[in-house]
Amino acid sequence: MNAIPLPLSRHTVHVMGDDACQDTLAAEVPVSLVFNGIAHAVMMATPQDLEAFALGFALSEGIVDDARDCFDIEVQALSACRAGLPDEVDATQVELRISARSFERLKGRRRHMAGRTGCGVCGVESFAGLDLDIEPLATPDWIERVDARTVLHALDALPARQLLNAEAGAIHAAGWATLDGRLVDVMEDVGRHNALDKLLGTLAVSGQLGQPGFVVMTSRGSHELVRKCARLGVAALSTVSAPTAMGVRMAQRAGVRLWGLCRAPRAVLYATGRGAAGAA
Repeated sequence: MNAIPLPLSRHTVHVMGDDACQDTLAAEVPVSLVFNGIAHAVMMATPQDLEAFALGFALSEGIVDDARDCFDIEVQALSACRAGLPDEVDATQVELRISARSFERLKGRRRHMAGRTGCGVCGVESFAGLDLDIEPLATPDWIERVDARTVLHALDALPARQLLNAEAGAIHAAGWATLDGRLVDVMEDVGRHNALDKLLGTLAVSGQLGQPGFVVMTSRGSHELVRKCARLGVAALSTVSAPTAMGVRMAQRAGVRLWGLCRAPRAVLYATGRGAAGAA
């Protein structure tokens, strides 16, 4: 039986004409997400924490409404031959067994999607498939506590928790922080939206979704990250890099507090988290 690919691998490289040496690279593996026996999406992802990834994807994409709608998750390796891929390009399949209600809804709007590390909406068949219309969140009474000092404190602690990135240097991280800026969970993946899905799946299992806190990420603040947070009731997001214009607009519409360019001693508040009327 094939083993699940490792998240990191060693390769021989040459640096500026020097003798050959060994370097560590991040794995980027095709991961097929299968719901009740029907293949729905193939994402390029880091082959680690795939159960959390699959559950987070199912929740953040609206396939299931609650973690309890997912009855079982099984991860298995696929050889390149079995997956129909070129030699040495092994893959992984994650099979989820979901409720009949969730599956019927999925079949009603099912679309095939070839996911890539740089984009969360590759392969949609129409503009409606972008799913940009998100119901605004209720403003939590603690939202102002997610201030610049707090988000910078959380992001300052993030590099020490990026164990894969410390070796490979090509991996995003998504972390969950409490209102005092303390990081309690960090997940890594070559794809920024995959890292977020892994985090959201972890939070769902631990019962932390809906609790006061915010997400920190090593990426830009793109619209699909805001959308995923809003769909699961995460009211605040802070990113190391700048947001996109669509990311800011999505945050304003959804009532998500959005910080960007969070690099001490500076952070920029792009959306206040108080809905359209309180947009930055």
